[in-house]
Amino acid sequence: MAGTKKIKTALVSVFHKDGLDELLAKLNEEGVKFLSTGGTQKFIESLGYECQTVESVTSYPSILGGRVKTLHPKVFGGILARRDHEGDQAQMKEYDIPEIDLVIVDLYPFEQTVASGADEADIIEKIDIGGISLIRAGAKNFNDVVIVPSKTEYGMLLDILKKNGAQTTLEERKMFAARAFGVSSHYDTAIHDWFEKA
Repeated sequence: MAGTKKIKTALVSVFHKDGLDELLAKLNEEGVKFLSTGGTQKFIESLGYECQTVESVTSYPSILGGRVKTLHPKVFGGILARRDHEGDQAQMKEYDIPEIDLVIVDLYPFEQTVASGADEADIIEKIDIGGISLIRAGAKNFNDVVIVPSKTEYGMLLDILKKNGAQTTLEERKMFAARAFGVSSHYDTAIHDWFEKA
């Protein structure tokens, strides 16, 4: 099929781990390598799967109390690089940037934190920066990358994997990208509304 791409490496960065088990099991079965940080990495390893740390790719630790983990050119270069662009590919080789074909994100629960009556400092810490950036990057490069922007889409990807193995069509990737921008738009609207009322 034209536009079909194989998933070889997945970056997984999620707040809620529930519902992830079955998807990770299928990806592992298909030979997909995992890349992750912090709690998500520990969760993946607790299921018995190997998981490379983002820190080992970036040579940079998680800093500022976890506020900065994935925000690095080696991560975003791996997502945004165009696979059919000679200049991009040359720079990936030059800077030793790994290709990331699948990004799975579940954002910090901003709306739930507001609804819980949390104080302002807690609410501010639940404004996701890295996750929303990963979603936008993956969606922008839908030509080459699959973006799963929330746990709502875990089942959709699982269905595709069961049907076709670790490969997706351009149409499927574009559908995930549309959903991704829907997630980011809703999330930013909720933050904007809170700031307007705060």
